[in-house]
Amino acid sequence: MAFMMKLGSKPEAFRLQGHTWLCLSGLPSDVIIEIGEISFHLHKFPLLSRSRALENLIGDSSDDEKKCEDLKRCILELRDIPGGAQAFLLVAKFCYGTKIELTAMNVVGLRCAAEYLQMTEDCGEGNLITQTESFLNEVFCNWVDTIKALETCEEVIPYAEELHIVSRCINSLAMKTCADPTLLSWPVSGNPGDTVLWNGIRTSSKPHHVSEDWWYEDVSCLSLPLYRRLILAIGARGMKPERIAGSLVYYAHKYLPLSGRQSSFQNGNHAGPGSFPSEADQRTLLEVIVELLPNQKGVIPTKLLLRILRTSMILHASLSCREALEKWVGAQLDNAVLEDLLIPNMGYSVETLYDIDCVQRIVEHFMLVDRDVSDDTSSDCLLDEGQLIGDSNSLNPLTFVANLVDSYLAEVAPDVNLKLMKFESLAALIPEYARPVDDGIYRAIDIYLKAHPWLTDSEREQLCRLMNCQKLSLEASTHAAQNERLPLRVIVQVLFFEQLRLRTSVAGWFFVSDNLENSQNSSGNLVALTRDNHGTTEGENSILRVDDMRERICELEKECLSMKQQVEKLVKTKGSWNNLFKMLGLRLKPNPGQPKAAKKKQPCNAKCSPPSAAKLLLNGK
Repeated sequence: MAFMMKLGSKPEAFRLQGHTWLCLSGLPSDVIIEIGEISFHLHKFPLLSRSRALENLIGDSSDDEKKCEDLKRCILELRDIPGGAQAFLLVAKFCYGTKIELTAMNVVGLRCAAEYLQMTEDCGEGNLITQTESFLNEVFCNWVDTIKALETCEEVIPYAEELHIVSRCINSLAMKTCADPTLLSWPVSGNPGDTVLWNGIRTSSKPHHVSEDWWYEDVSCLSLPLYRRLILAIGARGMKPERIAGSLVYYAHKYLPLSGRQSSFQNGNHAGPGSFPSEADQRTLLEVIVELLPNQKGVIPTKLLLRILRTSMILHASLSCREALEKWVGAQLDNAVLEDLLIPNMGYSVETLYDIDCVQRIVEHFMLVDRDVSDDTSSDCLLDEGQLIGDSNSLNPLTFVANLVDSYLAEVAPDVNLKLMKFESLAALIPEYARPVDDGIYRAIDIYLKAHPWLTDSEREQLCRLMNCQKLSLEASTHAAQNERLPLRVIVQVLFFEQLRLRTSVAGWFFVSDNLENSQNSSGNLVALTRDNHGTTEGENSILRVDDMRERICELEKECLSMKQQVEKLVKTKGSWNNLFKMLGLRLKPNPGQPKAAKKKQPCNAKCSPPSAAKLLLNGK
């Protein structure tokens, strides 16, 4: 409920004619006070009894014939009175004892005008300065009225600052913001809840829940300078960084085009329909918001930080503003998504479609933060070896960022203007151990090679050094072995490491197969005793598993033979396998028992012998 104070008891005695206010007392006026285009025809005695400043001005003008009209009417001009003609009208009514109402919307201007006119207690008891100060103290007890009073301070900001009205409003709002609204009695934003009457007394039917963001909307109506001072005062009182960040985000959403819409920020206040801010106003607002953001990780979602960063580029914000945003994004890059990283290039000399330099700076900052965290974790692990297992998940953020960077590279790779050096520098920021599988970087490299067919062989080999052929999945290896865009050296490496992987896999299958067969023979007598009602036994399940293994071995054998044939087609030489391995800097140990001529391979079926297949693979076939 808004507060209001009534002063005076006489009925209305003023009337406006054009730009002139006339006092209907029946007596001719003897003083004319001009404020801009508005003039007031008044009488000296009511004014002299309340204002020391008007008393001095009237006394001085009486001695100056130029300011007196036929020596009966004084003409005074008040150009600098705070509140203008509207505030002086209330002052005049107060001097005549006419009824006036003090509200939160007019008390600040009236208090400043009373100070300007020196309406102190020396001129009369219960003067206007005392009355307005008493009402201001009531206003400060009410949240909504304090907001209104603070907004009106903009019109008389020098006088309101001098009288400490602005600081008192801000301190009152900061105190109420940091306190628990459920424990206090002032009204806050929102529906106060249902009420019921009990013996004529209005009471609440049920407790009204107040969320922690109840004050966001109210303070967002303040101008930028006043809002900034309020946020600083709230932070000094120990408000949670999450709440401060929430208010700043709300304010930014209201006045900045974070969602691609036009803003409604105009001179620090909510603009009406059809009025839009200038780019300079938006840039200033954005820089202040970034300055006020709490410098703590996680208080603002990474998605929103990237949107603010993109807006700062559109508005050409200061370099310090953009650097601060890039550092905050880098500190929590493991929470970002690819779509938000695709920031269009806003530079004057646009080379690439997306701002890759910005993303590279963000990744560099993430690596610095991750290195510091890793160093702290390592020092903690030295103190307690039992924490080593608990910290094994510390690479998860780095692995996530590695996958994110690989996806980003694949997205920007089709840009024909993307230089090879820039592509390599961004990919090389991620350490090799951060990629458990190199399928992502292989995909990005393949897309880049497809979009840049003019690369030389040396440049292609240099680019392919970014990936580790040993860390490609089976699907990626199969694709790479048939990829004509890759250098021959890389294709041979892929086939070689895949053959080694197949040998290791087959050896493991035979080891498991032998163990199962031994366990089956040792427990043959128990099979009949453990047969259940459905006719299925554990021994039969083991036999089925062995058969599945044999089938898988045959499939691996076929894949190995197929890869060998592909290598022979690519190399097209009559040399042995050692010639290929010399190209790779590798050499296989020859098998002295290997026959000179390979026998014709028999088709594999369910009854093929596993030991013969193992001998073929282990002998380099």
